[in-house]
Amino acid sequence: MEQMTTIVTSLGYALALALVAPLVSGIIKVSKARMQNRRGPRLLQVYYDLFKLLQKDSVVSPTTSWIFTLAPYLYFAGAFGAAALLMSGDLFALLYLLAIGRFFLAMAALDAGSSFGGMGGSREMYINVLVEPVLLLTMLTVAARAGSTKLAVMSAAAAITPFSLPYIFAAVAFLIILVAETGRVPIDNPDTHLELTMIHEAMVLEYSGRRLGLIFLAAAIKQLVFILLFTVLFLPWQPGGLSPIMALFWFVAKVLLIAVALAAIETSTNKMRLFKVPGFMVLAGMLALLALVAQ
Repeated sequence: MEQMTTIVTSLGYALALALVAPLVSGIIKVSKARMQNRRGPRLLQVYYDLFKLLQKDSVVSPTTSWIFTLAPYLYFAGAFGAAALLMSGDLFALLYLLAIGRFFLAMAALDAGSSFGGMGGSREMYINVLVEPVLLLTMLTVAARAGSTKLAVMSAAAAITPFSLPYIFAAVAFLIILVAETGRVPIDNPDTHLELTMIHEAMVLEYSGRRLGLIFLAAAIKQLVFILLFTVLFLPWQPGGLSPIMALFWFVAKVLLIAVALAAIETSTNKMRLFKVPGFMVLAGMLALLALVAQ
Protein backbone atom coordinates (compact mmCIF):
# COMPACT_ATOMS: atom_id res chain seq x y z
CA MET A 1 0.00 0.00 0.00
CA GLU A 2 2.82 2.37 0.87
CA GLN A 3 4.55 1.61 -2.43
CA MET A 4 1.34 2.32 -4.36
CA THR A 5 0.98 5.64 -2.54
CA THR A 6 4.55 6.57 -3.48
CA ILE A 7 3.90 5.74 -7.15
CA VAL A 8 0.69 7.78 -7.24
CA THR A 9 2.42 10.72 -5.51
CA SER A 10 5.34 10.58 -7.95
CA LEU A 11 3.01 10.50 -10.96
CA GLY A 12 1.04 13.44 -9.57
CA TYR A 13 4.27 15.34 -9.02
CA ALA A 14 5.38 14.60 -12.61
CA LEU A 15 2.02 15.74 -13.95
CA ALA A 16 2.32 19.00 -12.01
CA LEU A 17 5.79 19.57 -13.45
CA ALA A 18 4.50 18.87 -16.96
CA LEU A 19 1.86 21.57 -16.48
CA VAL A 20 4.34 24.09 -15.05
CA ALA A 21 7.25 23.42 -17.45
CA PRO A 22 5.88 25.54 -20.36
CA LEU A 23 5.45 28.45 -17.92
CA VAL A 24 9.15 28.27 -16.97
CA SER A 25 10.05 28.25 -20.68
CA GLY A 26 7.84 31.30 -21.15
CA ILE A 27 9.56 33.10 -18.25
CA ILE A 28 12.95 32.47 -19.87
CA LYS A 29 11.72 33.74 -23.24
CA VAL A 30 10.16 36.87 -21.74
CA SER A 31 13.22 37.60 -19.57
CA LYS A 32 15.51 37.18 -22.57
CA ALA A 33 13.38 39.54 -24.65
CA ARG A 34 13.34 42.20 -21.93
CA MET A 35 17.12 42.00 -21.54
CA GLN A 36 17.47 42.52 -25.29
CA ASN A 37 15.02 45.46 -25.28
CA ARG A 38 12.47 43.51 -27.31
CA ARG A 39 8.78 43.10 -26.70
CA GLY A 40 9.03 39.34 -27.05
CA PRO A 41 6.28 36.72 -26.75
CA ARG A 42 3.54 36.64 -24.16
CA LEU A 43 4.23 34.78 -20.93
CA LEU A 44 1.75 32.02 -21.81
CA GLN A 45 2.69 31.84 -25.50
CA VAL A 46 4.31 28.41 -25.06
CA TYR A 47 0.98 27.01 -23.87
CA TYR A 48 -0.79 28.44 -26.92
CA ASP A 49 1.83 26.96 -29.24
CA LEU A 50 1.61 23.54 -27.62
CA PHE A 51 -2.20 23.57 -27.71
CA LYS A 52 -2.13 24.47 -31.41
CA LEU A 53 0.38 21.74 -32.25
CA LEU A 54 -1.42 19.04 -30.27
CA GLN A 55 -4.60 19.73 -32.27
CA LYS A 56 -2.92 19.19 -35.63
CA ASP A 57 -2.22 15.97 -37.49
CA SER A 58 1.34 14.96 -38.33
CA VAL A 59 2.84 14.77 -41.80
CA VAL A 60 5.16 11.77 -42.04
CA SER A 61 7.65 11.04 -44.79
CA PRO A 62 7.09 7.67 -46.53
CA THR A 63 10.78 6.81 -46.09
CA THR A 64 10.60 6.70 -42.29
CA SER A 65 10.27 3.59 -40.12
CA TRP A 66 8.75 2.84 -36.72
CA ILE A 67 11.65 4.65 -35.03
CA PHE A 68 10.49 8.00 -36.38
CA THR A 69 6.92 7.34 -35.24
CA LEU A 70 7.81 6.09 -31.77
CA ALA A 71 10.65 8.49 -30.89
CA PRO A 72 8.51 11.49 -29.74
CA TYR A 73 6.54 9.28 -27.34
CA LEU A 74 9.73 7.73 -25.92
CA TYR A 75 11.31 11.17 -25.59
CA PHE A 76 8.25 12.43 -23.71
CA ALA A 77 8.04 9.26 -21.59
CA GLY A 78 11.70 9.62 -20.61
CA ALA A 79 11.27 13.25 -19.55
CA PHE A 80 8.01 12.49 -17.70
CA GLY A 81 9.60 9.50 -15.94
CA ALA A 82 12.58 11.62 -14.90
CA ALA A 83 10.19 14.19 -13.43
CA ALA A 84 8.44 11.41 -11.48
CA LEU A 85 11.77 10.25 -10.02
CA LEU A 86 12.73 13.68 -8.69
CA MET A 87 10.98 13.15 -5.37
CA SER A 88 12.26 9.75 -4.25
CA GLY A 89 14.01 8.14 -7.22
CA ASP A 90 17.56 7.12 -7.95
CA LEU A 91 19.94 9.51 -9.70
CA PHE A 92 21.18 6.98 -12.26
CA ALA A 93 17.65 5.89 -13.16
CA LEU A 94 16.72 9.53 -13.80
CA LEU A 95 19.75 10.14 -16.02
CA TYR A 96 19.24 6.92 -17.96
CA LEU A 97 15.61 7.80 -18.68
CA LEU A 98 16.70 11.12 -20.16
CA ALA A 99 19.47 9.40 -22.14
CA ILE A 100 17.05 6.89 -23.68
CA GLY A 101 14.83 9.69 -24.96
CA ARG A 102 17.81 11.58 -26.41
CA PHE A 103 19.08 8.43 -28.14
CA PHE A 104 15.79 7.66 -29.87
CA LEU A 105 15.31 11.27 -30.94
CA ALA A 106 18.77 11.25 -32.55
CA MET A 107 17.95 7.93 -34.24
CA ALA A 108 14.69 9.40 -35.55
CA ALA A 109 16.60 12.37 -37.00
CA LEU A 110 18.75 9.92 -38.98
CA ASP A 111 15.73 7.77 -39.87
CA ALA A 112 14.00 10.65 -41.70
CA GLY A 113 16.75 10.71 -44.33
CA SER A 114 17.13 14.50 -44.14
CA SER A 115 20.61 15.97 -44.35
CA PHE A 116 19.70 18.50 -41.65
CA GLY A 117 18.37 15.75 -39.40
CA GLY A 118 21.52 13.68 -39.79
CA MET A 119 23.65 16.72 -39.05
CA GLY A 120 21.62 17.59 -35.96
CA GLY A 121 21.62 14.01 -34.67
CA SER A 122 25.37 13.60 -35.09
CA ARG A 123 26.01 16.93 -33.36
CA GLU A 124 23.67 15.99 -30.50
CA MET A 125 25.53 12.73 -29.91
CA TYR A 126 28.88 14.50 -30.16
CA ILE A 127 27.89 16.97 -27.44
CA ASN A 128 26.26 14.20 -25.39
CA VAL A 129 29.53 12.24 -25.31
CA LEU A 130 31.20 15.32 -23.81
CA VAL A 131 28.40 16.24 -21.40
CA GLU A 132 27.44 12.93 -19.78
CA PRO A 133 30.82 12.10 -18.10
CA VAL A 134 30.98 15.62 -16.64
CA LEU A 135 27.38 15.37 -15.47
CA LEU A 136 28.04 12.07 -13.70
CA LEU A 137 31.22 13.44 -12.15
CA THR A 138 29.33 16.48 -10.86
CA MET A 139 26.55 14.34 -9.39
CA LEU A 140 29.08 12.04 -7.72
CA THR A 141 30.32 15.03 -5.74
CA VAL A 142 26.97 15.25 -3.97
CA ALA A 143 26.41 11.49 -3.91
CA ALA A 144 29.81 10.90 -2.25
CA ARG A 145 28.94 13.31 0.56
CA ALA A 146 25.49 11.75 0.99
CA GLY A 147 26.72 8.17 0.70
CA SER A 148 23.79 7.38 -1.58
CA THR A 149 22.48 8.02 -5.09
CA LYS A 150 18.92 8.51 -3.84
CA LEU A 151 17.90 12.06 -4.73
CA ALA A 152 16.11 12.67 -1.43
CA VAL A 153 19.21 11.65 0.54
CA MET A 154 21.47 13.74 -1.71
CA SER A 155 19.24 16.78 -1.23
CA ALA A 156 19.27 16.37 2.56
CA ALA A 157 23.08 16.06 2.57
CA ALA A 158 23.46 19.14 0.36
CA ALA A 159 21.39 21.20 2.79
CA ILE A 160 23.90 20.59 5.60
CA THR A 161 26.84 22.39 3.94
CA PRO A 162 25.35 24.24 0.95
CA PHE A 163 28.15 26.78 0.44
CA SER A 164 31.23 24.64 0.99
CA LEU A 165 34.06 24.82 -1.57
CA PRO A 166 33.30 21.44 -3.23
CA TYR A 167 29.65 22.43 -3.68
CA ILE A 168 30.61 25.77 -5.23
CA PHE A 169 32.88 24.05 -7.76
CA ALA A 170 30.21 21.45 -8.49
CA ALA A 171 27.51 24.14 -8.80
CA VAL A 172 29.48 26.04 -11.45
CA ALA A 173 30.15 22.79 -13.33
CA PHE A 174 26.48 21.82 -13.17
CA LEU A 175 25.43 25.26 -14.40
CA ILE A 176 27.56 24.69 -17.51
CA ILE A 177 25.96 21.26 -17.93
CA LEU A 178 22.52 22.83 -17.47
CA VAL A 179 23.18 25.21 -20.37
CA ALA A 180 24.40 22.34 -22.56
CA GLU A 181 21.60 19.89 -21.69
CA THR A 182 18.86 22.44 -22.32
CA GLY A 183 20.33 23.43 -25.70
CA ARG A 184 21.03 27.06 -24.93
CA VAL A 185 23.62 29.63 -25.95
CA PRO A 186 26.62 29.28 -26.07
CA ILE A 187 26.24 25.54 -26.87
CA ASP A 188 23.08 25.70 -28.99
CA ASN A 189 20.51 28.33 -29.92
CA PRO A 190 16.89 27.23 -29.39
CA ASP A 191 15.56 30.15 -31.47
CA THR A 192 17.60 29.64 -34.63
CA HIS A 193 16.84 27.85 -37.90
CA LEU A 194 20.22 28.55 -39.46
CA GLU A 195 21.44 25.21 -40.78
CA LEU A 196 25.07 25.87 -39.86
CA THR A 197 24.37 26.36 -36.15
CA MET A 198 21.19 24.49 -35.15
CA ILE A 199 21.44 21.19 -33.29
CA HIS A 200 18.19 20.29 -31.53
CA GLU A 201 16.07 22.18 -34.07
CA ALA A 202 17.72 20.23 -36.90
CA MET A 203 16.66 16.93 -35.32
CA VAL A 204 12.98 17.90 -35.21
CA LEU A 205 12.64 19.63 -38.60
CA GLU A 206 10.81 16.63 -40.07
CA TYR A 207 8.27 16.53 -37.25
CA SER A 208 4.94 18.33 -37.20
CA GLY A 209 1.60 18.36 -35.41
CA ARG A 210 1.09 16.29 -32.27
CA ARG A 211 4.49 14.62 -32.40
CA LEU A 212 6.26 17.98 -32.58
CA GLY A 213 4.12 19.23 -29.69
CA LEU A 214 5.15 16.21 -27.59
CA ILE A 215 8.83 16.89 -28.34
CA PHE A 216 8.51 20.56 -27.33
CA LEU A 217 6.67 19.61 -24.13
CA ALA A 218 9.25 16.94 -23.30
CA ALA A 219 12.07 19.46 -23.86
CA ALA A 220 10.36 21.90 -21.47
CA ILE A 221 9.96 19.16 -18.83
CA LYS A 222 13.60 18.13 -19.21
CA GLN A 223 14.66 21.75 -18.79
CA LEU A 224 12.62 22.08 -15.60
CA VAL A 225 14.02 18.78 -14.26
CA PHE A 226 17.58 20.09 -14.58
CA ILE A 227 16.61 23.43 -13.03
CA LEU A 228 15.05 21.61 -10.09
CA LEU A 229 18.13 19.40 -9.72
CA PHE A 230 20.27 22.52 -9.56
CA THR A 231 17.91 24.04 -7.00
CA VAL A 232 17.67 21.10 -4.59
CA LEU A 233 21.32 20.00 -4.84
CA PHE A 234 23.24 23.27 -5.14
CA LEU A 235 20.87 25.95 -3.79
CA PRO A 236 19.17 24.10 -0.92
CA TRP A 237 19.59 26.84 1.68
CA GLN A 238 16.53 28.59 3.06
CA PRO A 239 15.88 30.80 6.12
CA GLY A 240 14.89 28.99 9.27
CA GLY A 241 11.43 29.07 10.74
CA LEU A 242 9.53 29.32 7.47
CA SER A 243 6.00 28.01 7.25
CA PRO A 244 5.27 25.40 4.53
CA ILE A 245 3.64 28.07 2.33
CA MET A 246 6.58 30.47 2.70
CA ALA A 247 9.03 27.59 2.09
CA LEU A 248 7.20 26.85 -1.16
CA PHE A 249 7.39 30.51 -2.19
CA TRP A 250 11.11 30.52 -1.37
CA PHE A 251 11.63 27.42 -3.52
CA VAL A 252 9.70 28.95 -6.44
CA ALA A 253 11.78 32.12 -6.12
CA LYS A 254 14.98 30.10 -6.49
CA VAL A 255 13.60 28.36 -9.61
CA LEU A 256 12.68 31.74 -11.10
CA LEU A 257 16.15 33.05 -10.27
CA ILE A 258 17.77 30.20 -12.20
CA ALA A 259 15.40 30.76 -15.14
CA VAL A 260 16.32 34.45 -15.30
CA ALA A 261 20.01 33.51 -14.97
CA LEU A 262 19.69 31.25 -18.04
CA ALA A 263 18.17 34.15 -19.97
CA ALA A 264 21.02 36.41 -18.83
CA ILE A 265 23.63 33.86 -19.95
CA GLU A 266 21.99 33.64 -23.38
CA THR A 267 21.87 37.42 -23.68
CA SER A 268 25.46 38.05 -22.61
CA THR A 269 27.21 35.32 -24.62
CA ASN A 270 27.57 34.36 -28.27
CA LYS A 271 27.00 31.02 -29.94
CA MET A 272 30.17 28.97 -29.58
CA ARG A 273 31.74 27.22 -32.55
CA LEU A 274 31.30 23.47 -32.40
CA PHE A 275 35.03 22.69 -32.22
CA LYS A 276 35.33 24.91 -29.11
CA VAL A 277 32.69 22.96 -27.16
CA PRO A 278 35.17 20.27 -25.93
CA GLY A 279 37.29 22.96 -24.25
CA PHE A 280 34.17 24.36 -22.58
CA MET A 281 33.27 20.89 -21.30
CA VAL A 282 36.84 20.31 -20.12
CA LEU A 283 36.46 23.41 -17.93
CA ALA A 284 33.28 21.96 -16.40
CA GLY A 285 35.00 18.59 -15.99
CA MET A 286 37.98 20.11 -14.18
CA LEU A 287 35.67 21.97 -11.80
CA ALA A 288 33.72 18.78 -11.12
CA LEU A 289 36.95 16.85 -10.52
CA LEU A 290 38.21 19.53 -8.14
CA ALA A 291 34.90 19.36 -6.29
CA LEU A 292 35.20 15.59 -5.93
CA VAL A 293 38.82 15.75 -4.77
CA ALA A 294 38.07 18.55 -2.29
CA GLN A 295 35.47 16.43 -0.44
